[in-house]
Amino acid sequence: MSIDHLQQLDKIVSLSKARGFIFQSSEIYGGLGAVYDYGPLGAELKRNVREAWWKEMTQKHENIVGIDAAIFMHPRVWEASGHVEGFNDPMIDDKQSKKRYRADMLIEQQIEKLHKDGDIDEAEKLKKLLDTSGTREGLCEDLHKIIMDYEIKAPDSGAFDWTEVRQFNLMFKTQFGAVSSSEDDDAVYLRPETAQGIFVNYKNVMDTSRQQIPFGIAQVGKAFRNEVVARQFVFRMREFEQMEMQYFVQPGTDEEMYDEWLSKRMEWHRGIGIREQYLRVAPHPEDKLAHYARDAADIQYRFPIGWQEVEGIHNRTDFDLTQHQEYSGKKMEYFDQSTRERYVPYVVETSVGLDRTILMVLCDAYREEEVEGEVRTVLKMHPKLAPITAGVFPLVKKPELQNLARKIEDDLREDFNVLYDESGSIGKRYRRLDEAGTPFCITVDFDGLEDNTVTIRFRDDMKQERIQVEHVSEVIRKETKNWNPS
Repeated sequence: MSIDHLQQLDKIVSLSKARGFIFQSSEIYGGLGAVYDYGPLGAELKRNVREAWWKEMTQKHENIVGIDAAIFMHPRVWEASGHVEGFNDPMIDDKQSKKRYRADMLIEQQIEKLHKDGDIDEAEKLKKLLDTSGTREGLCEDLHKIIMDYEIKAPDSGAFDWTEVRQFNLMFKTQFGAVSSSEDDDAVYLRPETAQGIFVNYKNVMDTSRQQIPFGIAQVGKAFRNEVVARQFVFRMREFEQMEMQYFVQPGTDEEMYDEWLSKRMEWHRGIGIREQYLRVAPHPEDKLAHYARDAADIQYRFPIGWQEVEGIHNRTDFDLTQHQEYSGKKMEYFDQSTRERYVPYVVETSVGLDRTILMVLCDAYREEEVEGEVRTVLKMHPKLAPITAGVFPLVKKPELQNLARKIEDDLREDFNVLYDESGSIGKRYRRLDEAGTPFCITVDFDGLEDNTVTIRFRDDMKQERIQVEHVSEVIRKETKNWNPS
């Protein structure tokens, strides 16, 4: 029996802790909200996803190079980018419980409630009001009016006693230097995104790497957002990791490049084993585009919490480089040798959350299957992402079997992450590695001592084959290359 894809998120959370994928940060002290640590398996999974993205972006494209920009940046960067003035969420406080909520999310929850109650017309009416609410200047007033008109109550206290809606800046501010003061002259921010580190280095990278338009700059790095309402495991965190690529193009070619990168990025998600029926492209409506964007779309995954964004593709026009040119006084123009013209490049951005991608991989891989009257929990993720590629087991604890198993382990470790396990029955060892997402298990028995063979067991269908010891690496590579999600 295979369970439906939309299993409860708490099963993923429970498995993540039990098998060492993801832990609550500072758990022994009660935890720190919306901050998580990656355990042994999680660290390997994260590294594999990161490397899959990096290889796709840089190794497979001769005109995309990487950088690793600092987390701290000059405060003027965030003035130029608009984050100081406009990087806000509309918040409202419940006077009874003193808890703070995002106003738009309260309304979205009310829409969901109306749908569950069967009041479809009222839900659609409320959704239309939310979709047409004002931006920036009029947003707080519009959201407050909706909450008041629909008498939306606080989720925790059940009270209807709200403050006004007001904007709350999401950037973490800290002091820079040996002496801190209450003034803002030494204030800096933890970066809320990694993109600006690319934009301010655009000229340095182009000059030192001898790139010509079109070319891209890729970066993987930490970002920080002081989310007041952070929930749903690692989907929304205060400290998270982004994988971004900014592609600099000639104005007039931006729309074609935007379409091309949207297609490429969808193909990458399918290529790491995500089932196509749980992926979709959600274009942003024109009236909901960010102020810097000519076009934008989300690549969404159908999480247990519904369709949610994993990656954003944006045509950012020349907004970022023009802003930094104005605020810094430094020219950001590109001189095209072939046409003898100067222009500020347009930018097509691909921005994917590493933590959200990991959650997507875990959700997509998670299965519960009935096997001989028992439930088998298994993570059917792509073998190239699996934290442990292969388990190596001696059938029993006998020196001759242990010696051969250890030799196979040592040979495989040159190319794969391998786990040696001799504890418990073979069945229990299989189940442990099924939950870890390990695609291959190699068992050494007494017959193998005679004919130099081992049994390889495949995670997805539990089939077993007898193969020569010298062919183990070859079989793993072949099966990994030909793997398809099911």
